[in-house]
Amino acid sequence: MARFHMNSSKFQIILVGLICFCAPGMFNALNALGGGGQVDNTTASKANTALYITFSVFGLLGGGIVNILGIRITMFLGGLTYALYSGSYIYYNNTENSGFTIAAGAILGIGAGILWAGQGMVMTSYPLEHEKGNYIFIFWSIFNLGGVIGSLIPLLVKYEGNLPNTGYIAFLVIECIGSCLAFVLSPPSKVIRSDGSEVIISKQENVVGEFVQILKLFINPSMLILFFMAFSSNFFYSFQFNYYNGDYFEGNSKGFNNIFYWSSQMLGAYVTSLILDSKLPRKKRAYIGTTFVFVLFNAVWIWTIIQKNKFKYILDDPTQQLNYKTSGAKYVGPLILYSLMGLVDAAWQSLAYWLIGSFTNDSIVLSRYVGYYKGVQSAGAAVSWAINVGGMKRNDQLIFNMVILNVAVPFMYLLCHRTTETSVEDTKEDYEE
Repeated sequence: MARFHMNSSKFQIILVGLICFCAPGMFNALNALGGGGQVDNTTASKANTALYITFSVFGLLGGGIVNILGIRITMFLGGLTYALYSGSYIYYNNTENSGFTIAAGAILGIGAGILWAGQGMVMTSYPLEHEKGNYIFIFWSIFNLGGVIGSLIPLLVKYEGNLPNTGYIAFLVIECIGSCLAFVLSPPSKVIRSDGSEVIISKQENVVGEFVQILKLFINPSMLILFFMAFSSNFFYSFQFNYYNGDYFEGNSKGFNNIFYWSSQMLGAYVTSLILDSKLPRKKRAYIGTTFVFVLFNAVWIWTIIQKNKFKYILDDPTQQLNYKTSGAKYVGPLILYSLMGLVDAAWQSLAYWLIGSFTNDSIVLSRYVGYYKGVQSAGAAVSWAINVGGMKRNDQLIFNMVILNVAVPFMYLLCHRTTETSVEDTKEDYEE
């Protein structure tokens, strides 16, 4: 059995988790404040729309870019774009000019697409088949701990209206540190899995070959079925962050809530990993995991409808926004609901990555599959943020979220039906021919 060392698969997934702790983890903490920490959420919504438009393109291309440039440089450059986005709000605070922030959002979409393709390749191809749920949990816990720690930043600075420059500087510095950690990553060819075997790497393509392989994803039956799960998987963020956390809670309480939102993500990933790595046949695990996610998601959205009706008085009088220090017992229920939103998000994402990882164990192929998933996911998110910018009524947006999520469910079950007991390739040598 391979020891735990710098080239071990477990060390590498922990390291990728730390990179994402510092970069997208901090972005999540900032974005979850509603409006990117600004009272007026218009600029943040426009920036997120631009972000996810470019993310949808470069998420799709990201797998090919990672295969050509390598994991280190792509994770490093991708991480820096998160720092640029956080820094753009310092400019916005001082000028109230939204152009730079929106442009930074578009640039972040490029970097995020590449970074997440690399992350997904590591998370799905480095573990053995019976470890994939556990590796997803390890990554998801470390990554979302970034959201937890980042949510403390608004509590530590004077945050009454817009987040001050000191808050954005803290985010920026942590994101730069995370970017530099990418140079500690090992290339897939040097990574040793827990049983002592090497990571499976098929023949790498040149630029034209990678582009052709990406185009072929659109005639791959599994990828076409995955489209619906991917499109819906980040669709709900604009409602949860801008409408729920952004409108119903006052400044510091938004950051306080996010500590629980991102902490619950760890629990959601853990519970899902227990299902997906159980001793049951793999197809049965897929069906049980999908049913678990389906039931839990709908329960949370039904509770959200009920809670929204109770919150009408806050929309009529924003001075009644909930405060974790002064609102007492009436704060508990809404906080638990927001925490469950984070839990089911992690369960959904964990299931999606596990299903993708069940298609193959080849790192080259999985980088393309994850890139496709992130690209389509970002296209859905772009639509979501765009309708938020367009002023869709909160009731309509809430129902739209539920419809989009439930439309994906039959296709998720179809993916379960296509799941095989194993996807182990014969040998590395045979696979590289």
